[in-house]
Amino acid sequence: MPAFLAPGSAPLSCPPAAPVHAWMPSSPCGPDCVDAPAEAGTLRVAARILSFAAVLSTFPAAYLATPRRWRSAVNRNYARTLLSCCGIRIRVVDEREVPADHGALVIADHVGWTDIAVLVAVEPMAFVARADLVDWPLLGNVARMVRVIPLERENLRALPSVVGTVAARLAKGERVGVFPEGTTWCGRARGRLRPAFFQAAIDTDTPVQPVRLRYLDRSGELSTVPGFVGIDTLTDSIRRVLRSRGVVAEVVLRPLEMPGTDRHELTRRVERALHDADADQEFAAWPIHVREAGAGQLREADPVYDVQTDPVLGQVPSDARIPAQSAS
Repeated sequence: MPAFLAPGSAPLSCPPAAPVHAWMPSSPCGPDCVDAPAEAGTLRVAARILSFAAVLSTFPAAYLATPRRWRSAVNRNYARTLLSCCGIRIRVVDEREVPADHGALVIADHVGWTDIAVLVAVEPMAFVARADLVDWPLLGNVARMVRVIPLERENLRALPSVVGTVAARLAKGERVGVFPEGTTWCGRARGRLRPAFFQAAIDTDTPVQPVRLRYLDRSGELSTVPGFVGIDTLTDSIRRVLRSRGVVAEVVLRPLEMPGTDRHELTRRVERALHDADADQEFAAWPIHVREAGAGQLREADPVYDVQTDPVLGQVPSDARIPAQSAS
């Protein structure tokens, strides 16, 4: 089912930009890639719209009123609340043997605007984002508060300066999220990672945190509802998310990758960590730490069980957990 487009409405100023030079990443994904099941009832959608607007409009005041040392917690809580307003749950699988003590370059695939909220709900961080994000309604104020690093993808000459800004943040021990595909994909397809921002990790000897992010529907199949692609407008994308039900953001924190000395080699290692088919076969064998947040209470679950027991929400009843080593 194609993406919902408001009848007679022209695209806003924030659809994914068309490539203007040969090096600018582009995606073939468009509205035909995106499912738009309107499953939520009218009252539920109305409540979500009011809650969504309230969260975004109150965040700046809450952020400024909070002492600096507690702002990460404010970011995380607001991100979780925003996802709850959208009806999106988060399922986190932590495969790291040792989490990053200080700064990290966080690398993830890019589906849509919800990606940032999902990642911040797990571990607060700054992001490299398209430069016009600060001009978007409501989201622009939030972007400025959390110190988004703007990137004009159309201006290739600006890239080294942005990489330098990321390196400076990493050197201070900050976490910075980057989507090296350079554009959004629908969730069923993906692009190649571009190596430029990996240089920031090498220059500062900062570990890289690969994050495998995907969205599932209530049947456990890949969901493209959060996709923000093609001629989609921000309004269309938000409307589609608010009208959906049962979307689960699955976040897999892969083991850290050390930076090394070659950004191309580092890019290949991270790409294997995110996309290697063999990793899916190893999924249930890891001693994992699972959390759920979003439209439900944050919950700690026992590690090491067959995650395929419930492919929808990962909510495995206590009497149905199967140790991974004994699962058949």
